[in-house]
Amino acid sequence: MPTELDILKDLVLNLAEQKEWEEARSMLIGQHPADVAEIISEAPEAARKRLFQLLETDLKPDVLAELESHVGTKILNELSNEEISDIVEEMQPDDAADVLSDLSDDRSEKILNKMDVPESHDVRELLRYGEETAGGIMTTSLVRFHEELTVAEAIEQIAFLDMEEPFYSIYITTPDVKLVGMIGLWELLKERNRHARLGDIAHRDLVSVHTDVDQEETAHLMSKYDLPSLPVINADGQLVGRITVDDVMDVMEEEATEDILRMGGTSDESLSHRTPLQACRYRLPWLLITLATGFVTSFLFREFMDNLEQVLVLSFFVPIVMAMGGNTGIQSSTLIIRRIALGTLEADGMARILIREILGALLMGLICGGVIMLWAAFLVHTSPDQTHQFSPLFLGMVVGVSLLSAMIFAAVFGAFTPILLDKIKIDPAVASGPFVTSSNDIFALLIYYGVTFGLLSIALRMAGST
Repeated sequence: MPTELDILKDLVLNLAEQKEWEEARSMLIGQHPADVAEIISEAPEAARKRLFQLLETDLKPDVLAELESHVGTKILNELSNEEISDIVEEMQPDDAADVLSDLSDDRSEKILNKMDVPESHDVRELLRYGEETAGGIMTTSLVRFHEELTVAEAIEQIAFLDMEEPFYSIYITTPDVKLVGMIGLWELLKERNRHARLGDIAHRDLVSVHTDVDQEETAHLMSKYDLPSLPVINADGQLVGRITVDDVMDVMEEEATEDILRMGGTSDESLSHRTPLQACRYRLPWLLITLATGFVTSFLFREFMDNLEQVLVLSFFVPIVMAMGGNTGIQSSTLIIRRIALGTLEADGMARILIREILGALLMGLICGGVIMLWAAFLVHTSPDQTHQFSPLFLGMVVGVSLLSAMIFAAVFGAFTPILLDKIKIDPAVASGPFVTSSNDIFALLIYYGVTFGLLSIALRMAGST
């Protein structure tokens, strides 16, 4: 059943298609910025700028902050520097910094020069930090007081603050702005604290984060300690900003999207491209890697078949061994990647996790190997190809041992690869991508090849000695 937003979206997009701009404008008046941003994002690219320009002046900054970066950047590229500076000047410093960071350095500087000094100063400070660090996602909009101030004096000053973003905590600092502690806004309203010094009732064991900490680790900290906001300090321990829940939600969505796309063998850049050629540019390389590993697999399979002319029935089980090995590897790598993302890998112990994965794969391999051994023995027994000299039960055991070996190796490979990538500072999400999946196929085939000919050779030697 369509929602009110779906109905509104259809109406506005239809009006835009018919170029009924005034009607479209009237439909957007009074709507939430996030809903307006969604409507603009789904509009044809040629209509986005016009729809954005139709918005009321005080709505444009909020809508721009809600737009996906690739959509917002394309709209801004069609606006003059004066228009952009007027819009950005009304945005929160962190949102303004995000918008300007997507433009060229030269154009960003020109826009900053047109802004009022106080607003441009805050944005410049944020642009100094890496885009995916705590400093890059923080806002400089916060409430801080000297520790010598009394609660009554703080409340009086709060009454005159012009804060556009809500706040639930105030930060207590020394004269040189070094962070001392935090007090919840509700604690200031208690009568018993009215005449107390802020420094005396401040919570000094608060969690803070440095400006250069990765945004994913920052999000994990806020989630772990259930924090509505997180103070950010520089190398000297001075309070420079805070990170709010809405910023962290954006980070978590961004990181999850990035991991999902990498696991699928593509990147977030592909989301911003609509033409087949642009999509091909970002997705084709991973497919070519998969194709290249497929060449290796086909070569190995050919060699395998050439040497299995006398026991052709064993080739029936190659797809099963490859599929089971690949799935076992994906399961292991997915579990490890999730632990890395949650920050629980070190706490649980890497050696313990690897041992658990090996033992789990051993148990699953014994069960699956036993089942496939019986199935293989049945198929061999009923197969018209009886030119070989091996019993069905023995050939079934060969398949079962091969599957067991492939599953154990895949579990170790799938668990160890993301850990290694994380240690060398490469996103472990690529461990579940097409490259590693194809690698599991190659190794599963090699293991099947090696185990099969190893056991068959032993059986032939034993038969020859008797």
